Amino acid sequence: MSTLRTLTADECLALIAPGGVGRIAFTGAHGPAILPVNYRLDDGRIVFRTRTGGAMDDDLRTNIDDLEIVVAFEVDAIDPERQEGWSVLVQGPCRHAAGEPGGSWVEGRDHLITIRPQRVTGRRLEA
Repeated sequence: MSTLRTLTADECLALIAPGGVGRIAFTGAHGPAILPVNYRLDDGRIVFRTRTGGAMDDDLRTNIDDLEIVVAFEVDAIDPERQEGWSVLVQGPCRHAAGEPGGSWVEGRDHLITIRPQRVTGRRLEA
């Protein structure tokens, strides 16, 4: 039988610090959306790229200066055989940002988006 333990914000950030694949959740033009992205942590912010003019870019771009849309970002690692793993949820405003090209695993992802964590929560399932 496994136990569920609440993680501190520092433990959560340490788990997601190496980067990798996470999921961004936001309300788009067609309702709630959850999309996988490859991300990295940069100066305490989550950073990833999307395609200019793509669905996420269109849904998160308002053309209102300094408007930040609050999103959720989730990263996890689960081992079903051992029935253990962890899950981290970051909530905070995202915004379009200037930055060097590159960093995406997918060609054509040329637009940088950052998320400033305001609330960081997580849980660890331990055998």
